[in-house]
Amino acid sequence: MSDLASKKIFAGPRIRRLRRELGLSQSQMASELGFSTSYLNLVERNQRPVSAQFLLRLAEVYDVELSAFAGTDEARAFADLSEILADPMFKGLDLSRGEMQDMADAAPQAVEAFSLLYKSFQQAKQSATELSSQVVERGGAEPDAIFPVDEVRDFIHDRKNYFPELDEAAEALHEELGLHRDDAFMVLAGRLDEEHGIRVRIMPYEVMPETLRHFDLHRRQLLISEMLDASTRVFQLALQIAMLEYRPVVLRIGDSHSWRTEEARRLVRISLFNYIAGALLMPYSRFLNDAKALKYDIEHMSRRYGASFEQVCHRLTTLQRPGERGVPFFFIRLDKAGNVSKRFSAGRFHFSRFGGTCPLWRVHDTFSTPGKIDTQIIEMPDNTRYFSVARTVSRQGARYGDPDQQLAIGLGCDIAYARELIYARGHDLENPEATPVGPNCRLCERPACPQRANPPLTKSLVLDERSRGISAYRFSQE
Repeated sequence: MSDLASKKIFAGPRIRRLRRELGLSQSQMASELGFSTSYLNLVERNQRPVSAQFLLRLAEVYDVELSAFAGTDEARAFADLSEILADPMFKGLDLSRGEMQDMADAAPQAVEAFSLLYKSFQQAKQSATELSSQVVERGGAEPDAIFPVDEVRDFIHDRKNYFPELDEAAEALHEELGLHRDDAFMVLAGRLDEEHGIRVRIMPYEVMPETLRHFDLHRRQLLISEMLDASTRVFQLALQIAMLEYRPVVLRIGDSHSWRTEEARRLVRISLFNYIAGALLMPYSRFLNDAKALKYDIEHMSRRYGASFEQVCHRLTTLQRPGERGVPFFFIRLDKAGNVSKRFSAGRFHFSRFGGTCPLWRVHDTFSTPGKIDTQIIEMPDNTRYFSVARTVSRQGARYGDPDQQLAIGLGCDIAYARELIYARGHDLENPEATPVGPNCRLCERPACPQRANPPLTKSLVLDERSRGISAYRFSQE
């Protein structure tokens, strides 16, 4: 509650939607909450911020989560709408930022429907382009993929990367096994042997040069490559147990959604099995209590749980149990070329759907200082500020001379939560110096950015051969 009470919140459309869902008039709701009808009227029209007392009373009377009024859905809807309307095809509409914000506040679900239509349009357009290319090149066509990775990301994001039934099941098994860091491999290998008749074998590189884990169903063997480090070997055993013991609940969750492709259905199952594996090794309540006690020191948590830096970061994004919540983190993983391979968000930070990230975000700079934690306060174009922690993780080459794989991990949260993090030491959180960033260059309208790689889709280029500015692109401000 302290985070919501510490800043002004205008939640009129959300409260109005709640009142209508409950079938109440303004006077009825005001009476039940113990406030005047005039106050509720002003709140619903966003002419008055919501007081802490009002929020507490709302949660008490109608049994709603306070986080529902933090603006997560509206923030995401506004980001989606801004990105979609940046497409040149909408240039003639001339919608102001205020109008888009009003749409997002009043009807975030309608914006989501609009977003689905736009995605379908983009997919159809791409399919038509690929089909034309295939007809020209080969005289025939093949079935088109419908972005299963994006579909699964949306599914996980909509649930704030939290699946309570999986956490509860994993927590119970953790207690049953008496799982601890020092003997985790032996305990999990014993579970596979005793309960499933599966033997775990560590295989030499020569036998499995291109495979890290393989389950031999016929011989009842789980084969693990010797090239995996200790924490990853343990994770692979936990993953195998998840696939053997929790398939029914994973299928139930996955099949509750209408998937557009079979690939997406299979991919979400793999994601959920990985979720269980992480929850088994880092059980919810104990992990959250340790995280709070250690002020979210990721490297300390990594040593305590025998997990990798990335595994701990990923787990931190899932701590959204009602009444027992952690900091709502967002997570991103990218390579040196800026390709995003993972992204999750339990908070309101919204990543660009159709592009990379801003080069001014120092998650990119970590490649020049491998293994070193880099912190930064960033500010998005809508003036929201976030605290960011970034570091590289490395996957060593299989043998001498083979290239290592380096990835950058970014973990962040709304600046209101930064005081809970050990990494905020030395930062002035009352008067922060924030780096202005954007979703990506195509969607950012900040002028004179020295890192700009592309002009914004929403603006017209200003071309002047007599002059060269800081940015390679100048554009109108209209």
